[in-house]
Amino acid sequence: MPELLLELLSEEIPARMQKRASEDLKRLVTEGLKKVRLDFDSAEAYATPRRLSLVVEGLPQRQPDMREERKGPKVGAPDKAIEGFLRSVGLDSLDQCEKRDTGKGEIWFAVTDKAGAAAKDVIAALLNDVLAKFPWPKSMRWGAESFKWVRPIENILCIFDGGVVDGVQIDVSSAGNTTVGHRFLAPDTFIVADFSDYKAKLSDAKVLLEPSERRSIIERDLNARASAERLTVKDDPGLLDEVAGLVEWPVVLLGDIEAAFMDLPAEALTSSMRAHQKYFSLLNGDGSLAPRFGFVANMATPDGGKAIVAGNERVLRARLADAKFFWDLDRKMRLADRTPALESITFHAKLGTVAAKVQRMAALAADLTNNISGADRDAARGAALLCKADLVTGMVGEFPDLQGVMGRYYALADGEKEAVAEAIAEHYSPLGPNDRCPTAPVSVAVALADKIDTLVGFWLIDEKPTGSKDPYALRRAALGVIRLILENKIRINLLAAFAVAMRLYQEESFVLDSASETAAVAREAALDLLAFFADRLKVHLRQDGVRHDLIAAVFALGEEDDLVRVMARVDALAGFLDSDDGENLLVAYRRAANIVRIEEKKDDAVFPANGYIPSKAESDESALWDGLGETRETVGAFLEQEEFASAMVTMARLRPTVDRFFDNVTVNADEVGVRRNRLCLLANLTSVMNQVADFSQIEG
Repeated sequence: MPELLLELLSEEIPARMQKRASEDLKRLVTEGLKKVRLDFDSAEAYATPRRLSLVVEGLPQRQPDMREERKGPKVGAPDKAIEGFLRSVGLDSLDQCEKRDTGKGEIWFAVTDKAGAAAKDVIAALLNDVLAKFPWPKSMRWGAESFKWVRPIENILCIFDGGVVDGVQIDVSSAGNTTVGHRFLAPDTFIVADFSDYKAKLSDAKVLLEPSERRSIIERDLNARASAERLTVKDDPGLLDEVAGLVEWPVVLLGDIEAAFMDLPAEALTSSMRAHQKYFSLLNGDGSLAPRFGFVANMATPDGGKAIVAGNERVLRARLADAKFFWDLDRKMRLADRTPALESITFHAKLGTVAAKVQRMAALAADLTNNISGADRDAARGAALLCKADLVTGMVGEFPDLQGVMGRYYALADGEKEAVAEAIAEHYSPLGPNDRCPTAPVSVAVALADKIDTLVGFWLIDEKPTGSKDPYALRRAALGVIRLILENKIRINLLAAFAVAMRLYQEESFVLDSASETAAVAREAALDLLAFFADRLKVHLRQDGVRHDLIAAVFALGEEDDLVRVMARVDALAGFLDSDDGENLLVAYRRAANIVRIEEKKDDAVFPANGYIPSKAESDESALWDGLGETRETVGAFLEQEEFASAMVTMARLRPTVDRFFDNVTVNADEVGVRRNRLCLLANLTSVMNQVADFSQIEG
């Protein structure tokens, strides 16, 4: 069956946009083909620095024929209605229509047989529409062209069933059956017959079409060249992906780093090479940074790359000279002496400066040490005061990704304690789900203080994430707090920590019209922020298979804000529900809750859990009342001691008593007083079970 091949050759496409662009091209074209009734077997898209390509296999030559039916007016309808219907369907008379009995009288129907159009013609219109609306994050116009693309387009290749698709056009550029190879190694034009021919000829012309193939070659050759010199390549999948998007014909080379630069911090060397030059760091056997670097050229040269290596070494020498200048200059001034300069950096227009933030962080970190075993109060306060000072250093100004890291080096050079220096380096962590979480007590205190201060501040000014928008990375900050607490098993009441952070804001700058208004806003913001944490916890634990409804059931108890205790409750609840007794007791809970809810609505009344009056009329009723009393007391004691599993085991023992009650006792008795009493007993049952979790939140 026919094949469609499309290539859009342009100036260099940014590497970060290539993967998304190839996916968008495939999606938009295949969705369009389905809409115009052109089925296909498969589709695949590719991207190189200069081209976006798409191949669609198994297309038909023509659209399938189609029969259209339009329902008209009733037989005998007024002439004007008939005339209007005929005009709308493009017919001259009712002789061209069908008369059908629909069961509600005879109706006129217009039936039109429409022959399918040639696929090539339909595809041309479809592609023009896709290209005109293509969703580049950024695009441009060039010359006198009105068309917009990420970079100026140089050529369009579009073939269907071996022939050029006429009509595919971008301004004055029309599609053809030719393309070119590598910009320097094989710039000549060649004719393409189909995708197989296209891919083979590109390879001969020094262009590897598949990004995965380029990535594999780079990874293989880097490792081979490093291994030959008894070195290893620093793991950096992101850089590997990016570089694969920068070259069409990857050639791996190694260069030297001058010895004069090797006393720079390893992170500074790595950042300088990676961020600006896209170079790979190489490591010695002991894991230290080697005086060598790897890079990928887009050229094969007769001299084996010697001139290219020399040129890249010169570029790196200039870049590292800048880094060394800032490194030497920064160390002439103590980190503590830089903190006044933080007054000139705005944290947020409504929340003050970074200088004000570190003052709040210092007080909050000191308070948090009460909950963190081994955390020195003075060290936490000192680290918090210094943790942002490297923002005003030359090195961080040049290499922003080194903030925190350079602060550690400068703190050690100033004679600060190791724990303080490490806390400065780690206070931004964890930055994501795969980032290492700090474990040192002082580091944990400062990292928590930084994130809690940020979250509380933005909640106070009502700048919360909405939908997919989170410009201040508040979801990431909340996840960081969750990981710091859970992975270090820190016992902390979040609402109490929020209260301290809010008080610090209020004392300093965030003051409402009155004390009562301030308290009300703070209370509402704290509870809303706690709910936000509950949602983030569900997302965080989803990958571990933890049920989100169990987390919701625990948080629904009210102000449960100790995350370690929350997880202990959730684990115990999961074990309870996995047992037969737990599963059946959940069924009984739902039955009781539903009965009470229905009867309360029917009577427009409330049946309180404490409204039951003990009765000896039914032995199974009395047994349930006695069992609930004993269970409430025992479960309460276990909960107080945080022995949640024991609380669940105790509650499970209610099952046979509950089963006998429902088997032998009629809740909706004829006598009004008896009915009300038994409904109160059921309310008491749900109340006892809700001591450990809100079972109404549990699904399934």
